[in-house]
Amino acid sequence: MSILRQYIFPALILLVFLFTLVVVSIRSFLPEDMAQPAPLEEATPVALSANA
Repeated sequence: MSILRQYIFPALILLVFLFTLVVVSIRSFLPEDMAQPAPLEEATPVALSANA
C-alpha cells in the first residue's frame, strides 16, 4: 500500500496535470475559428399552454 502512496498516486496526478496542460495549450495553435468558444443560439421562449 505504501508503494501506491509514494509512487503510483503522485505519478498519476502528475500525468493528469501534464495532460491537461498540453490539451489547454494546444488551443493556442488551433485556427482562429476553432479556438473561439462555440456560438450560442438565442433560446426561443416556450409558452405554457392554458389548456389544463
